[in-house]
Amino acid sequence: MSTLVSEFNDYRTRMNEVILSKDNLVIKRLWNLDTNTYAEGALDTKTKEMLGLVASMVLRCDDCIKYHLGKSHELGVTTEQMYEIFAVANIVGGTIVIPHTRRAAEYWEELVGTK
Repeated sequence: MSTLVSEFNDYRTRMNEVILSKDNLVIKRLWNLDTNTYAEGALDTKTKEMLGLVASMVLRCDDCIKYHLGKSHELGVTTEQMYEIFAVANIVGGTIVIPHTRRAAEYWEELVGTK
């Protein structure tokens, strides 16, 4: 695994453990709701992750983008599909999304190991 990917995953895991160790009921319920939102339902998990990625790009949350890129990669999204996702995010979010697309493309390249 690349340094870029492992650093993000390690930090996310470590800080999630810190936050959850405080046993705050509201945070636990919110995070459970998030988990359940992406579970298989009328829409499959892969589609939900792709939707989450577009929303994260439009909202310009780099951590969320990395998370959904990782999940999309795990679920078998292809590079061709990913660039269509990037296109949707850019048309919906406008040119302000371009810098996030650059970072997303860099992270995706790390995930697929073609950098």
